[in-house]
Amino acid sequence: MSQDTLIDEAGVPQYKLPDLFDGKPNPQYWADRRRELLETFAEHVYGRTPLEAPEGGWGPTVRSREAAPFAEATRIQFRIQVGPPGNRHAVALLLYLPEKRKGPVPVFLGLNFSGNHTIHTDPGISLPESWMFPWDGTGVVDHRATEAGRGTRAHRWPVERILERGYGLATLYCGDLAPDQQGHPRISSFRELFAPAPDPQSEWGNLGIWAWSLSRAREAISALAEVDAHRIIAIGHSRMGKAALWAAAQDPLFAAAISNNSGCLGAALSRRKFGETVAKISKGFPHWFCPRLSTYAEREEQMPVDQHMLLALIAPRPLYVSSASEDLWADPRGEFLAAVEASAAYRLFGHEGIAGTEFPEVEAPLHGDRIGYHIRRGTHNMLRYDWERFMDFMDKQWE
Repeated sequence: MSQDTLIDEAGVPQYKLPDLFDGKPNPQYWADRRRELLETFAEHVYGRTPLEAPEGGWGPTVRSREAAPFAEATRIQFRIQVGPPGNRHAVALLLYLPEKRKGPVPVFLGLNFSGNHTIHTDPGISLPESWMFPWDGTGVVDHRATEAGRGTRAHRWPVERILERGYGLATLYCGDLAPDQQGHPRISSFRELFAPAPDPQSEWGNLGIWAWSLSRAREAISALAEVDAHRIIAIGHSRMGKAALWAAAQDPLFAAAISNNSGCLGAALSRRKFGETVAKISKGFPHWFCPRLSTYAEREEQMPVDQHMLLALIAPRPLYVSSASEDLWADPRGEFLAAVEASAAYRLFGHEGIAGTEFPEVEAPLHGDRIGYHIRRGTHNMLRYDWERFMDFMDKQWE
C-alpha cells in the first residue's frame, strides 16, 4: 500500500450514500429502479454489455466426459467457440460433478486467474492454449501454461470437499477472452465481434467481458441434465468477485452471488475511500472498467452510484460477501456496510437481509435472511474456511 492509503477508521470521511430507491422505496417501483441502476453502472463503472450476439455467434461443445481420478466424481470439459473463423476465441470450461447425487445438483461457477489446470493436480485437465498472465508459482513460461502449473492454486478450490458436500464446481480461465493486461490485442479483437458502445466513454472493460463469459458458461452447463439450472451460483475472488457480482446483477438466471475479498468497485463502499480507492484502481487497472470511471478519481462523492446498489441488484436472490482481517486494501468494513445497506432491497421482498450494523468478530459468520457475511482471519485469499461458510449458507437457501 502507498503511504497515502487510508487504513485507519478514524480517518474515514463523512459521507452520504446515494439513495437506493431514489425516494420511492416500494416494490412496485423497484423493477424500474433496478433497470436505472443497471444502466448507470454500465455507463459510469463497468461499461455497456452488448445486447446482441457476437459476430459469428457462440456455441459450447463437450470435449470430454470422464471419471475424475479422485473421490467419486465426473470431469466434464467444454470448449466454447466465440466469433467467426479468422477471429475466433475459445473458452475452456471445466466442470466437476459428484457421482453420489440425487437428481440435478447445484453448481458453483467462477472465473480463475491462472488456468483451469491450476485448481487441481488432476492430469486430465486440458492445459490452456491462450496467453497466460505470469503469476508467481504457476509454471507459466513465455506466457504459456506448462505441466508445472497443475494444482498450484488448489488451495483456492477445494474440489473434493465441494463435491463431498453435494455441489458441482465449474470454472474457466479469465484470460481466454480478456487477458488481464492493459492493451492486450486479444481484448480489442474480442470487442470487434460487437458493435461499439454508442458512447465511447461507456465501452466495456475486462470486468464486463469476464461477466459476459460467466453468463455464457452458465448457459453451457445449464443444458446438462445433471446440473440444476435453477441453482447455479456465481462466485469469485478479488477482481473475479467484482465480475461475479456484475454478472449476477445483469443475469437474473444466476441463483445467487458470492463475492470474496472483492473490495473497491466490488462489494466495498467507494465513498469510504478506505484502502483501494477509485483513483488508485482506475489508474492501476484502467482496462477493467469503462473509460468514464477515471473521471471520478478523487471525487467518489460525485459518482451516481455506490456499491450497496450493486449488491441490491442481486435481490431477492441469496448474496454472500466475505472479507479477510488483514486485507485492508479491500476494506472489509466497507464490504460489510454495503451488504447492510443492500438489505433494504431485500426487505421489499419480505427478507430481512442483515439486521443491525455491528461489525462481526473475526470468523464469527453472520448468516442473515438471504444475505450472509464473514470476515476470515488472514490475508487476501479464498481458502477452504471461506468455502465451508459459503456452503453452510447455501445449504440453508435450499432447505
